[in-house]
Amino acid sequence: MDLSTLTETLRSHLGEDSGLDAVLKFDCGAEGVVVLDGVSRPNRVVNDDVEADCTVVISRTDLVALMTGKLNPMTGYMTGRLRVSGNLKVAMKLQSVLGGA
Repeated sequence: MDLSTLTETLRSHLGEDSGLDAVLKFDCGAEGVVVLDGVSRPNRVVNDDVEADCTVVISRTDLVALMTGKLNPMTGYMTGRLRVSGNLKVAMKLQSVLGGA
């Protein structure tokens, strides 16, 4: 799944009010970023590299696994497949926000 498809999938899943109430950025390195803006109403999903409350550094492949439920966020964190900086409370909401993206 390429970055634009990931973005569209997250956009359709996030809806107008995700309950995230923060800005979360998935940083996929050279492949780009996907930002979940849970502060804007309606919520937005963009590929602009903006400041975020929480940043998750993750490969595009692992982001797909995370979105499809093949990678549990806590397992990904504990095994180093994803790194979190910023507000950890925002990262803790990942599982409920992504649900079955």
